[in-house]
Amino acid sequence: MPDLDFIRGEIEQMRIQVGRQRKEILGLQRAGIGTASAEALLSRMQARIDDLCAQRDALKKSQPHHNQGKALGGRKW
Repeated sequence: MPDLDFIRGEIEQMRIQVGRQRKEILGLQRAGIGTASAEALLSRMQARIDDLCAQRDALKKSQPHHNQGKALGGRKW
């Protein structure tokens, strides 16, 4: 199973790709070109991001919490 950092990187890359895809779709719509297949691709990409987020959340829950009960930046004494 991939580690947490790998999944976070994949999510970031996919979100960048989705943003680019949305810009392309807007450009195609302005030009009057059909965008049904591009929108279908966009929805599949978004579903993949949702799956990756679920994997990330499951990995985060399975990791031990070292700072549980401490405030952010709190003292360690």
